[in-house]
Parts: sequence; structure tokens; C-alpha cells
Amino acid sequence: MPNTVRTAKYFKVQVPNKPGEGARYLRALEKANVDLLAFLGFPTKRRAQMDFVPADPAAFKALAKRAKWKIKGSKTCLLVQGEDRVGAVAEHANILAKAKVNIHAISALTGGAGRYGVILWVKPKDVKKAAKALGAG
Repeated sequence: MPNTVRTAKYFKVQVPNKPGEGARYLRALEKANVDLLAFLGFPTKRRAQMDFVPADPAAFKALAKRAKWKIKGSKTCLLVQGEDRVGAVAEHANILAKAKVNIHAISALTGGAGRYGVILWVKPKDVKKAAKALGAG
């Protein structure tokens, strides 16, 4: 099965870095039936940042407004999914390097059953160039 590459919108939220904050946001998304393509959470100074990549950005923004979340974004990232193999992520990094696109941040993991996914962040000025280089559909 070939790789699929696409651009996606993401939003970030800064929250207190304490137990249950991520669970509270994720539960609200579940209750509102807002599906995520990707989710990342990590500490930043004395707070935590959560990055949400919703399947339906409009539904995410509507929930955020109702819940009075202080979201930042949207910005654009690239999502790649494909058949897992040695060097799969290196392939994408090499393509972007040859296209002279700097990867600002990257996160990848196996999905099990021979599948993997990677999310790539590049500078906004490089999104179109990166998407073209990677063959985004």
C-alpha cells in the first residue's frame, strides 16, 4: 500500500501542567464526537502544550468556542501514513532536505499491523513546497 500524504490544520492550547488536564480536553472531544487525526502533549516551561489535529477543524473550533478554550491556530502540518518499513521516516526527511525545506518538528510512530504515521511541522512559508515535494494529494 502506498503512502498517503496530506496537509492538515492543527490548533494548540496551553494548559496547567497537572494531572487530568489532557484527559479533560480529550473527554470533551469524545463527548462532542470530534475525531482527531493526531494529538500531542508536552511540557513547556511551567505549563503544558497540547496540539490537536482534528479531522474536522470546524467542529473542533465550535467545541473550543463552547468550552471557552483559548486555542491558537489554525496552522498547517503534514500527515503521512503508510506501510511500515525500515527507513520510512528517513525517506520523508531526505525528500524535504533535497527540496531545501527545514523540518521544524517531527513525530512518528508505528500504528501496528505494519503501518506507521508521521506528522511534520515546517515553517508556514514552506508548507506548499513541502506538500508538493512529498506528493500530498
